Amino acid sequence: MVKFQQFLTLFIGIGAVMGAAMMWIDPSGQMWGGEPLLEMLRAKMPWPDIFFNNFIASGFVLLILNGVTQFIAAFLLFKKHRLAPYAVLACGIILMLWIVLEWWVWGFNAMSNIYFVLGLVEFVAAVISLRKVCRGETNECD
Repeated sequence: MVKFQQFLTLFIGIGAVMGAAMMWIDPSGQMWGGEPLLEMLRAKMPWPDIFFNNFIASGFVLLILNGVTQFIAAFLLFKKHRLAPYAVLACGIILMLWIVLEWWVWGFNAMSNIYFVLGLVEFVAAVISLRKVCRGETNECD
């Protein structure tokens, strides 16, 4: 289970880094088809003139919430730290909340749906790990 969680946290973290980089390389979204998404974002989010003139701020938020947190969870998993399952649980919740926000702004789409499922899988894997630890079946995070 730990190897699977290590892969999942790294995969999601790398995806967040790539998504943030894409937003910074082309903040207008024109190169990657994000211009209509920016308009939808501006229509639904508070302070559109401050934060949503482009995707730069969104890239930073993506990197912090779904990049840095995933890498911290991966690090804790590799170190077999006792808090690793809690970190993975938090990452799964954060990712699912991020996707719910995307659904509210942009509606359902394949990429968001896939990442929601990945967040759900991450959450369930963490719950399974925590149950094993609580029952004393494993010492992988001690």
